[in-house]
Amino acid sequence: MTATTVGPPQAQGGPTGITGSVHSWDLSTGVDGPGTRFVVFTAGCPLRCVYCHNPDTWQGRNGRRMSAADVLAEASRYTKFIGAAGGGLTVSGGEPLLQPAFTRAVLAGAKDLGLHTALDTSGYLGARADDELLDATDLVLLDIKSFDRAIARRVTGGSIAPTLAFAGRLAARHQLVWVRFVLVPGWTDDSANVAGLATFVASLGNVERVDVLPFHRLGAAKYAALGLDYRCAEVTPPTAGQLDRVRAEFTAAGLHTV
Repeated sequence: MTATTVGPPQAQGGPTGITGSVHSWDLSTGVDGPGTRFVVFTAGCPLRCVYCHNPDTWQGRNGRRMSAADVLAEASRYTKFIGAAGGGLTVSGGEPLLQPAFTRAVLAGAKDLGLHTALDTSGYLGARADDELLDATDLVLLDIKSFDRAIARRVTGGSIAPTLAFAGRLAARHQLVWVRFVLVPGWTDDSANVAGLATFVASLGNVERVDVLPFHRLGAAKYAALGLDYRCAEVTPPTAGQLDRVRAEFTAAGLHTV
């Protein structure tokens, strides 16, 4: 289903009346958590990943104000379908923890609707996720950009330390996590980087699976439209052999990979 850009809020007052900047929403299957998901894409992100395929979500001003109540009203139209498909609701981005109160309200409201909930985050702003927000989250999709500090800063423009600290906090809470790692030839595929990440993730004890995601150039047109430099314009997507090598590294550490 094509992502739908949302309109202005209607409901106000109370926790679900909290508003946030929302870029769009979509229905997806097998990408943003288990089953068919109602996915809310928030607007605004503190990182500038070189391979990001949604640069149009970087700025909060590129979204529209929408209340949590309105998001949940839209999601409620699909609850029977989502439930039958073993799915739920995912808050993604952008970076949803840039708007923790709004994200908390959406996740808590989704739980009230009987939906499985997932939070898709880089963890860079993990300190903003209070226990109430995490209690309303059944699954964290943690996008760990790289393990090596220098590579992470080169790829994202920020530090990887907050993400690793957040991963440790989730482990201490025994919170279910799927780790997502984007394989970008020439950027994130360094053997020592992958091995270090595999060792770290395996040590956590709460990671159900690792998704090794191949880089693609589907967002290139967005950079051109926004007048942005696309630093991965000449990067070739990884081969099946490269993906198998990286997945084997995680498997050797005792992790389930997809």
